[in-house]
Amino acid sequence: MQTLINRSPPPMPSMSSSLLKTPPPSLSLPKPNKTHFSHLPVSLLKPPRRTRVSCSLIDPDGGKLVSLLVEKTQRESKKRQALSLPRIGLTRIDLEWVHVLSEGWANPLKGFMRESEFLQTLHFNSLRVENGAVVNMSVPIVLAVDDEQKGRIGESTRVALVDDGGDPVAILSNIEIYKHNKEERIARTWGTTAPGLPYVEEAITNAGNWLIGGDLEVIEPIKYNDGLDRFRMSPAELREEFTRRNADAVFAFQLRNPVHNGHALLMTDTRRRLLEMGYKNPVLLLHPLGGYTKADDVPLSWRMKQHEKVLEEGVLDPETTVVSIFPSPMHYAGPTEVQWHAKARINAGANFYIVGRDPAGMSHPVEKRDLYDADHGKKVLSMAPGLERLNILPFKVAAYDKTQGKMAFFDPSRSQDFLFISGTKMRALAKSGENPPDGFMCPGGWKVLVEYYNSLAPTGNGKVATSVPA
Repeated sequence: MQTLINRSPPPMPSMSSSLLKTPPPSLSLPKPNKTHFSHLPVSLLKPPRRTRVSCSLIDPDGGKLVSLLVEKTQRESKKRQALSLPRIGLTRIDLEWVHVLSEGWANPLKGFMRESEFLQTLHFNSLRVENGAVVNMSVPIVLAVDDEQKGRIGESTRVALVDDGGDPVAILSNIEIYKHNKEERIARTWGTTAPGLPYVEEAITNAGNWLIGGDLEVIEPIKYNDGLDRFRMSPAELREEFTRRNADAVFAFQLRNPVHNGHALLMTDTRRRLLEMGYKNPVLLLHPLGGYTKADDVPLSWRMKQHEKVLEEGVLDPETTVVSIFPSPMHYAGPTEVQWHAKARINAGANFYIVGRDPAGMSHPVEKRDLYDADHGKKVLSMAPGLERLNILPFKVAAYDKTQGKMAFFDPSRSQDFLFISGTKMRALAKSGENPPDGFMCPGGWKVLVEYYNSLAPTGNGKVATSVPA
């Protein structure tokens, strides 16, 4: 659990789109506050001065949203061109990064990083753009090639990127090939080179020793044909949706876990606070991560099914919530990665981002401790270069209040009344088919979680079991 933080007719689908209604237009909109708040207690937040301004969303990094998709009229021509070029095969994670780049989540990047961009990202967590401004960029978005592929490219200045079936996905032009220093990349991204880092093992260890950067032209929108493509709204589509809903504030909640009532309390309380600050129509972007996750995380299809129940049962208000999938892979790189999660939501129109305990963190892969300090994520976000326009709000701690029979904000003066149900405890209950205390999670959502764990096929070899799709 880690974070809170726009489409014109015809409306894009969000979760349970039949439940969604367009809110009434707001009349007098206050000027959004553009300062960081993470160093302040929530109780100290002051309402902004009330001024009459038109409803407008935060500008994307670089001022204009990048789209790297080829125009429909040019797609066949680009496919023919791709067939004549040296070919680089894409892994699933590579394809997810093509998706991220193509829609402008990494604005203002226009392709896989060249060496100068790679080094700025590793060493400064930011990029300096043409006008001299600094934008945040904390994780490398790179494409690896091996010696054989490098040899096939030769003197060509363009390559075709192809999927696992050999079909052209994109063309990379004005290419630059440079050394892939894996140790430096891993150490500076994760702060350790300890074995067992999930993304490293999946995407870096066996990758090529060269990186290839260049300008990306994506031939067609990336689709996964998994029944969830309708929820994969681009930054441009989200901005249109937020505008259609007359949103004057957008707060996003980044998650890769099922939603329990503690999450919902944080989201609804944030909306209440924004209303108190003078905003008229704050809209929640419930934004589950949809790219690569480690093997023991609940798969995306099951999480989306669970999120749907949360809206159907009224735990979150469908009229003020947009559910969409964030296509990025997950690094589990703590304070480094949480900057990427925040930066990408600016490009989708979010101007509020709530950060919690140990965002994007994980257990140390070797030692029995957390890999990152639990408070460093929110501290780093308050100081991160290029995120000055984003309002960072600290997360209150929610736990199960035994006296009320529901999730509530933790009160240390009566700590004996609260029960902390960890992710480990939640998984153990679901695996055994037991129910958590009433009020911990909506019944339909809990049923989905139990169904997921029941679907796991036992392996008997110590490996993580695999599930059937939801």
